[in-house]
Amino acid sequence: MTESKKNKLDAILKDLGSFVIAFSGGVDSSYLLHRASITARSGTIAVTVRTPYMAAREINEATAFALSLDIDHKIIDMDLPVIINHNPKERCYLCKKTLFTRISDFAVANGFRYVVDGTNAGDSRELRPGMRALRELGIRSPLAESGLTKDEIRKLLLKEGISLWNKPSLSCLLTRIPYDTEVSDGMLRMIEKAEDLLFEKGYPGTRVRLHGEVARIECLPGYLTQIVNDPDKEQIVANLKELGFRYVSLDLEGYRTGSMD
Repeated sequence: MTESKKNKLDAILKDLGSFVIAFSGGVDSSYLLHRASITARSGTIAVTVRTPYMAAREINEATAFALSLDIDHKIIDMDLPVIINHNPKERCYLCKKTLFTRISDFAVANGFRYVVDGTNAGDSRELRPGMRALRELGIRSPLAESGLTKDEIRKLLLKEGISLWNKPSLSCLLTRIPYDTEVSDGMLRMIEKAEDLLFEKGYPGTRVRLHGEVARIECLPGYLTQIVNDPDKEQIVANLKELGFRYVSLDLEGYRTGSMD
Protein backbone atom coordinates (compact mmCIF):
# COMPACT_ATOMS: atom_id res chain seq x y z
CA MET A 1 0.00 0.00 0.00
CA THR A 2 2.74 2.47 0.95
CA GLU A 3 4.71 1.67 -2.21
CA SER A 4 1.65 2.35 -4.35
CA LYS A 5 1.25 5.73 -2.64
CA LYS A 6 4.90 6.49 -3.33
CA ASN A 7 4.39 5.62 -6.97
CA LYS A 8 1.37 7.92 -7.08
CA LEU A 9 3.50 10.69 -5.54
CA ASP A 10 6.17 10.22 -8.20
CA ALA A 11 3.52 10.36 -10.92
CA ILE A 12 2.10 13.61 -9.53
CA LEU A 13 5.55 15.21 -9.41
CA LYS A 14 6.32 14.14 -12.98
CA ASP A 15 2.99 15.54 -14.13
CA LEU A 16 3.58 18.89 -12.40
CA GLY A 17 6.82 19.26 -14.31
CA SER A 18 7.83 22.73 -13.12
CA PHE A 19 7.35 23.68 -9.50
CA VAL A 20 8.71 25.36 -6.39
CA ILE A 21 8.83 23.30 -3.19
CA ALA A 22 8.15 25.29 -0.04
CA PHE A 23 10.94 23.68 1.95
CA SER A 24 11.01 23.90 5.75
CA GLY A 25 13.55 21.13 6.29
CA GLY A 26 11.03 19.02 8.21
CA VAL A 27 10.36 15.34 7.59
CA ASP A 28 7.51 15.87 5.12
CA SER A 29 9.01 18.56 2.90
CA SER A 30 12.35 16.74 2.98
CA TYR A 31 10.79 13.55 1.65
CA LEU A 32 8.97 15.58 -0.99
CA LEU A 33 12.25 17.18 -2.04
CA HIS A 34 13.97 13.80 -2.06
CA ARG A 35 11.39 12.29 -4.43
CA ALA A 36 11.41 15.43 -6.60
CA SER A 37 15.19 15.14 -6.92
CA ILE A 38 14.63 11.71 -8.46
CA THR A 39 11.52 12.28 -10.58
CA ALA A 40 11.55 15.96 -11.59
CA ARG A 41 15.00 17.36 -10.86
CA SER A 42 15.23 19.69 -13.86
CA GLY A 43 11.99 21.48 -13.05
CA THR A 44 12.40 21.77 -9.28
CA ILE A 45 13.72 24.39 -6.88
CA ALA A 46 13.47 24.45 -3.10
CA VAL A 47 12.55 27.75 -1.44
CA THR A 48 12.90 28.37 2.28
CA VAL A 49 11.51 31.53 3.83
CA ARG A 50 13.71 32.68 6.70
CA THR A 51 11.81 34.58 9.38
CA PRO A 52 12.67 35.74 12.91
CA TYR A 53 10.40 33.01 14.27
CA MET A 54 12.30 30.17 12.62
CA ALA A 55 15.25 28.71 14.51
CA ALA A 56 18.61 29.17 12.74
CA ARG A 57 19.34 25.47 13.27
CA GLU A 58 16.33 24.57 11.12
CA ILE A 59 17.50 26.84 8.30
CA ASN A 60 20.98 25.30 8.46
CA GLU A 61 19.59 21.77 8.37
CA ALA A 62 17.34 22.61 5.41
CA THR A 63 20.28 24.11 3.53
CA ALA A 64 22.46 21.07 4.21
CA PHE A 65 19.77 18.62 3.07
CA ALA A 66 19.09 20.46 -0.20
CA LEU A 67 22.85 20.58 -0.81
CA SER A 68 23.12 16.82 -0.20
CA LEU A 69 20.58 16.28 -2.99
CA ASP A 70 22.27 18.82 -5.27
CA ILE A 71 18.96 20.65 -5.63
CA ASP A 72 18.78 24.41 -6.24
CA HIS A 73 17.85 26.10 -2.98
CA LYS A 74 16.76 29.70 -2.51
CA ILE A 75 16.37 31.43 0.87
CA ILE A 76 13.97 34.37 1.03
CA ASP A 77 14.24 36.62 4.08
CA MET A 78 11.03 37.94 5.61
CA ASP A 79 10.53 40.12 8.68
CA LEU A 80 7.91 39.37 11.31
CA PRO A 81 4.67 40.43 9.57
CA VAL A 82 2.91 43.28 11.36
CA ILE A 83 -0.38 41.37 11.21
CA ILE A 84 0.99 38.65 13.52
CA ASN A 85 3.11 40.89 15.76
CA HIS A 86 0.67 40.30 18.65
CA ASN A 87 0.46 36.54 18.04
CA PRO A 88 -3.28 36.46 17.23
CA LYS A 89 -5.29 33.24 17.30
CA GLU A 90 -5.47 33.31 13.49
CA ARG A 91 -1.65 33.55 13.42
CA CYS A 92 -1.13 30.35 11.46
CA TYR A 93 -3.54 31.36 8.70
CA LEU A 94 -2.12 34.89 8.44
CA CYS A 95 1.46 33.61 8.43
CA LYS A 96 0.80 30.97 5.76
CA LYS A 97 -1.02 33.50 3.60
CA THR A 98 1.90 35.94 3.82
CA LEU A 99 4.64 33.34 3.44
CA PHE A 100 3.09 31.46 0.51
CA THR A 101 2.22 34.69 -1.26
CA ARG A 102 5.94 35.47 -1.22
CA ILE A 103 6.78 32.01 -2.55
CA SER A 104 4.07 32.24 -5.22
CA ASP A 105 5.44 35.61 -6.34
CA PHE A 106 8.89 34.03 -6.60
CA ALA A 107 7.46 31.16 -8.67
CA VAL A 108 5.72 33.50 -11.12
CA ALA A 109 8.77 35.76 -11.44
CA ASN A 110 11.00 32.78 -12.22
CA GLY A 111 8.73 30.88 -14.58
CA PHE A 112 7.60 28.00 -12.35
CA ARG A 113 4.07 26.70 -12.91
CA TYR A 114 3.21 25.51 -9.41
CA VAL A 115 4.04 25.88 -5.74
CA VAL A 116 3.88 22.69 -3.67
CA ASP A 117 4.16 22.08 0.05
CA GLY A 118 4.71 19.20 2.46
CA THR A 119 1.18 18.83 3.87
CA ASN A 120 0.55 15.11 4.37
CA ALA A 121 -2.67 13.10 4.33
CA GLY A 122 -2.97 13.11 8.13
CA ASP A 123 -2.75 16.87 8.56
CA SER A 124 -6.40 17.43 7.65
CA ARG A 125 -7.42 15.52 10.78
CA GLU A 126 -5.60 18.01 13.04
CA LEU A 127 -6.09 21.68 13.84
CA ARG A 128 -4.35 23.25 10.85
CA PRO A 129 -5.74 26.77 10.25
CA GLY A 130 -2.98 27.46 7.74
CA MET A 131 -4.42 24.93 5.30
CA ARG A 132 -7.18 27.41 4.40
CA ALA A 133 -4.51 29.81 3.15
CA LEU A 134 -2.98 27.06 1.01
CA ARG A 135 -6.33 26.36 -0.61
CA GLU A 136 -6.97 30.04 -1.26
CA LEU A 137 -3.61 30.42 -2.99
CA GLY A 138 -3.90 27.23 -5.04
CA ILE A 139 -0.92 25.50 -3.42
CA ARG A 140 -0.57 21.82 -4.31
CA SER A 141 0.15 19.20 -1.64
CA PRO A 142 1.45 16.08 -3.44
CA LEU A 143 1.99 14.06 -0.26
CA ALA A 144 -1.64 14.57 0.78
CA GLU A 145 -2.86 13.97 -2.78
CA SER A 146 -1.05 10.63 -2.85
CA GLY A 147 -2.49 9.62 0.54
CA LEU A 148 0.81 9.46 2.42
CA THR A 149 0.66 9.97 6.20
CA LYS A 150 3.46 11.08 8.49
CA ASP A 151 4.14 7.54 9.73
CA GLU A 152 4.32 6.22 6.17
CA ILE A 153 6.67 9.03 5.15
CA ARG A 154 9.00 8.19 8.04
CA LYS A 155 9.00 4.52 7.03
CA LEU A 156 9.80 5.41 3.42
CA LEU A 157 12.65 7.70 4.50
CA LEU A 158 14.10 4.88 6.60
CA LYS A 159 13.68 2.36 3.77
CA GLU A 160 15.33 4.73 1.29
CA GLY A 161 18.27 5.40 3.60
CA ILE A 162 17.51 9.03 4.49
CA SER A 163 18.87 9.65 7.98
CA LEU A 164 16.28 12.20 9.08
CA TRP A 165 13.48 9.61 9.10
CA ASN A 166 13.16 10.00 12.90
CA LYS A 167 13.65 13.77 13.04
CA PRO A 168 11.20 15.38 15.51
CA SER A 169 8.39 17.45 14.05
CA LEU A 170 9.07 21.15 13.56
CA SER A 171 6.94 24.17 14.37
CA CYS A 172 7.66 27.87 14.42
CA LEU A 173 8.79 29.65 17.58
CA LEU A 174 5.54 31.62 17.76
CA THR A 175 3.84 28.42 18.94
CA ARG A 176 5.84 28.72 22.18
CA ILE A 177 4.21 32.07 23.05
CA PRO A 178 0.62 32.59 24.32
CA TYR A 179 -1.88 34.12 21.94
CA ASP A 180 -2.45 37.88 22.09
CA THR A 181 1.08 38.53 23.34
CA GLU A 182 3.26 41.17 21.70
CA VAL A 183 6.21 39.32 20.23
CA SER A 184 9.75 40.66 20.47
CA ASP A 185 12.95 39.41 18.89
CA GLY A 186 14.35 39.01 22.40
CA MET A 187 11.58 36.52 23.27
CA LEU A 188 12.20 34.51 20.13
CA ARG A 189 15.96 34.35 20.61
CA MET A 190 15.57 33.36 24.26
CA ILE A 191 13.30 30.47 23.30
CA GLU A 192 15.58 29.45 20.44
CA LYS A 193 18.69 29.43 22.64
CA ALA A 194 16.87 27.44 25.34
CA GLU A 195 15.76 24.77 22.87
CA ASP A 196 19.24 24.66 21.30
CA LEU A 197 20.68 24.10 24.77
CA LEU A 198 18.31 21.21 25.45
CA PHE A 199 19.00 19.77 21.99
CA GLU A 200 22.72 19.80 22.70
CA LYS A 201 22.08 18.13 26.06
CA GLY A 202 20.40 15.22 24.29
CA TYR A 203 16.73 16.25 24.27
CA PRO A 204 15.78 16.81 20.60
CA GLY A 205 12.24 17.91 19.86
CA THR A 206 11.85 19.58 23.25
CA ARG A 207 9.62 22.65 23.33
CA VAL A 208 10.21 25.57 25.69
CA ARG A 209 6.93 27.43 26.16
CA LEU A 210 7.17 31.00 27.41
CA HIS A 211 4.79 32.21 30.12
CA GLY A 212 6.05 35.60 31.23
CA GLU A 213 9.18 34.79 33.21
CA VAL A 214 8.46 31.05 33.26
CA ALA A 215 9.96 28.45 30.92
CA ARG A 216 7.62 25.45 30.63
CA ILE A 217 9.57 22.53 29.18
CA GLU A 218 7.70 19.89 27.17
CA CYS A 219 9.80 16.78 26.46
CA LEU A 220 9.15 14.00 23.99
CA PRO A 221 8.08 10.62 25.45
CA GLY A 222 10.93 8.89 27.23
CA TYR A 223 12.77 12.07 28.16
CA LEU A 224 10.78 13.06 31.26
CA THR A 225 12.47 10.61 33.61
CA GLN A 226 15.80 11.17 31.92
CA ILE A 227 15.76 14.94 32.40
CA VAL A 228 14.57 14.67 36.01
CA ASN A 229 17.49 12.34 36.79
CA ASP A 230 20.01 14.13 34.58
CA PRO A 231 23.20 14.77 36.60
CA ASP A 232 23.48 18.08 34.70
CA LYS A 233 19.94 19.14 35.66
CA GLU A 234 21.05 21.96 37.95
CA GLN A 235 23.41 23.27 35.28
CA ILE A 236 20.62 23.14 32.69
CA VAL A 237 18.38 25.18 34.98
CA ALA A 238 21.19 27.65 35.67
CA ASN A 239 21.87 28.05 31.94
CA LEU A 240 18.20 28.67 31.21
CA LYS A 241 18.05 31.31 33.91
CA GLU A 242 21.10 32.99 32.41
CA LEU A 243 19.10 33.34 29.20
CA GLY A 244 16.50 35.39 31.06
CA PHE A 245 13.99 32.93 32.51
CA ARG A 246 13.24 33.46 36.21
CA TYR A 247 11.53 30.11 36.72
CA VAL A 248 12.04 26.77 34.97
CA SER A 249 9.28 24.15 35.06
CA LEU A 250 8.90 20.67 33.56
CA ASP A 251 5.48 19.84 32.12
CA LEU A 252 4.58 16.34 33.33
CA GLU A 253 2.25 15.81 30.35
CA GLY A 254 5.24 16.12 28.02
CA TYR A 255 5.15 17.42 24.46
CA ARG A 256 1.83 17.49 22.65
CA THR A 257 0.79 19.37 19.55
CA GLY A 258 -1.14 22.56 20.15
CA SER A 259 -0.72 22.75 23.92
CA MET A 260 -0.92 26.56 23.67
CA ASP A 261 -4.22 26.46 21.74
